[in-house]
Amino acid sequence: MKPLNNELVVYIDGKYYPKSEAKISVFDHGLLYGDGVFEGIREYNGVVFKLKEHIDRLYRSAHVLTLKIPLTKDEMLSAVVETLRKNKLKDSYIRLVVTRGLGDLGLDPRKCPKPSIIIITDTISLHATDAKDNGITTMFSWVRRNPVDATSHEIKSLNYLNSVLAKIEANANGVDEALCLESNGYIAEGVGENVFIVKKGELLTPPTSTGALAGITAEVVTQIAAKLKIKLTVTNLTPFMIFTADEAFFTGTAMEMVPIREVNKRQIGIGKPGPITKKMMTEFQKIIEDPSQGTKV
Repeated sequence: MKPLNNELVVYIDGKYYPKSEAKISVFDHGLLYGDGVFEGIREYNGVVFKLKEHIDRLYRSAHVLTLKIPLTKDEMLSAVVETLRKNKLKDSYIRLVVTRGLGDLGLDPRKCPKPSIIIITDTISLHATDAKDNGITTMFSWVRRNPVDATSHEIKSLNYLNSVLAKIEANANGVDEALCLESNGYIAEGVGENVFIVKKGELLTPPTSTGALAGITAEVVTQIAAKLKIKLTVTNLTPFMIFTADEAFFTGTAMEMVPIREVNKRQIGIGKPGPITKKMMTEFQKIIEDPSQGTKV
């Protein structure tokens, strides 16, 4: 189908539908049970940033859920690129979703004979335009991250209720984002971002054993740190450690890199983006503008 009045189109199981007509069944287990996986991906100036890495992570998440994706990785890559071409987008946010598919009202995955693939391309804005210049405010949520032997956030699944509850609490308290702790009280991540702190010129970030997702943007930060010869340590972080950090920042595909200026009304460092955070943000901008870091549309 063709878009109406320049309306964006959405890919669903090999076909394209105008945004206003893009639908799935109410019996899809992605809706009924959150049974599925997804990726959020960025396109910059006609280049999809780290597309192959995102697709690899999608298939890893699906493997853990024993969810057989009905496309090869190369076919999935081509479908993403073709959707962007049809929508004539050059700078966009891509949501790639694979659900368990159509089933019945029972939760047995065997009742879902074929997974569904959905590709949405649009734009996204998470915070005010000055967030990168001034930093954002955060707080610790009462909602703990699920343990690694439960519905771990190491899997990028459609079950994000844990994060939604934390975001609701942040909204209710008038702060920009929430920080989530794991069951032992160590920092795991934000509601959808990895977290880094700077202490005495060194970077520290939590391990995935806290239930944090292995972030693709976080991996880019690791590479930047190596280039700048900044020591990076993966270790458990306590609330005390972020309260007394010199700098702190979030990383994520949608958020990119955003400094944290306050946690639970405690000012972090000088209360604005610090020198190491600024330096890393500059390097990150260079990377996302490098066409070799992605897939051309």
